[in-house]
Amino acid sequence: MIEAIKWHLYDYIGGYMFLVLALSLFLGFPVGLTLGGLALLFTVAGIGLDLMSVNELFLYADRLWQTAAVNQVLVAVPAFVFMGIMLEKSRVAAELLRALQLILAKVPGGLGLAVTLLGTIMAATTGIIGASVVMLTMMALPAMLDAGYDKRLASGTVASSATLGILIPPSIMLVMMADLMAIPVGDLFLAAVVPGLLLAGLYCVYIIVIGIFKPQRAPRIARASDEIGAANIVRLMLKGFVPPVILITLVLGSIFAGWATPTEAAGIGAFGAMLLAFFNKRLTGRILNDVCVETASISAMIFLIMAGATAFSYTFRALYGEDLILDFISWMDLSHWGFLILLMALIFFLGFFFDWLEITLIVLPVFAPVVASMASEFAPALGIEGLPIADQRAQMLFWFAVIVAVNLQTSFLTPPFGFALFFLKGSAPPEVKITDIYKGIIPFVAIQLVGLALVIAFPQIALSLPRLLD
Repeated sequence: MIEAIKWHLYDYIGGYMFLVLALSLFLGFPVGLTLGGLALLFTVAGIGLDLMSVNELFLYADRLWQTAAVNQVLVAVPAFVFMGIMLEKSRVAAELLRALQLILAKVPGGLGLAVTLLGTIMAATTGIIGASVVMLTMMALPAMLDAGYDKRLASGTVASSATLGILIPPSIMLVMMADLMAIPVGDLFLAAVVPGLLLAGLYCVYIIVIGIFKPQRAPRIARASDEIGAANIVRLMLKGFVPPVILITLVLGSIFAGWATPTEAAGIGAFGAMLLAFFNKRLTGRILNDVCVETASISAMIFLIMAGATAFSYTFRALYGEDLILDFISWMDLSHWGFLILLMALIFFLGFFFDWLEITLIVLPVFAPVVASMASEFAPALGIEGLPIADQRAQMLFWFAVIVAVNLQTSFLTPPFGFALFFLKGSAPPEVKITDIYKGIIPFVAIQLVGLALVIAFPQIALSLPRLLD
């Protein structure tokens, strides 16, 4: 009996490891500590079953050193966090929203479009979702309500636009994904540009349609007295629109042109954010101290979870968890497309309960090698049949990373634990109820799923720009 249990554990211990992780996270245990603790616990079990050796315990420190401590790419994470928080506190976004309102005043749903475009532009300069949601909510939501916008439409527009920063470069999530999958960050940034703009475009189309056919939900707004006349228009554009565009050009342009690495570009962005705060007369000692403290707190949280995920993924693979997944796929008799759709459904479901960081650090180390092994099956759909197998796997990983990123954006909007919804409710006026927010995000989640389907059905949406600039 004992011997039978031992052989059962020998075959399925990797699966039990994943199930215990899911149960622990659902019970609310801290993610980073849970990942690391389970890695240690199951390593001891693996040693007892002769699946691992004691010497492998020493490899944890080496892997953490190689993946985080000496990884120059990850220096970009705290730099981008600093840039986003500094921009949020310097009121650059407030001036930009005013300029966009001026440009779109005569367009149906113009204020909603201005908020969406603001979210898109700020996504290309920050990538900090919590800060973006709070900032947009405090600036745009009261203005939309005062203009007569439907509370559900206003809430959905703010929440979905603010979460574009998770997808549009420079995104912290993309930096983390590139590191986990060992692919170039700059190329992944390029691959995510068109899908991110596609989602923003779909949001705009939806808002324009509402503005045309249901104008009572998205009425047009009138210009203020200081927004009339060529001189006032030029002044507002120079103050509100030009500075963030210059910063975007410096950050993304330097990466795409090959002038700077993502790490160097993050430094440029952080310095540029400080300059904008200085010119806006917001660069004070108190603000700088607050920004540094928030940057340290967010970065520490990210790296703690990353450390735990590194240990977890190593132990999971050492206990043949990857082989168990492949056996499960074979048992279900899934095609490569069937497996991909099942995996996307799993990620979407996890997004109802977990944050993108947790899902990314759990799912990618486990499933990315499996997906890469299917590159030859997906090659015709991706148009890469003639490439060497190593290049096919690289292209496969770029596409897979982008569709996972598009899918993960929904995790911020799907109840009950959509973090963007909590940020929005905490910053919204009292008349906006949580039911208004939940109802408001439904059309935008549906739009995101349409965008995901398009990127899956037409991989060139993600792969064309990297190939064009290669």
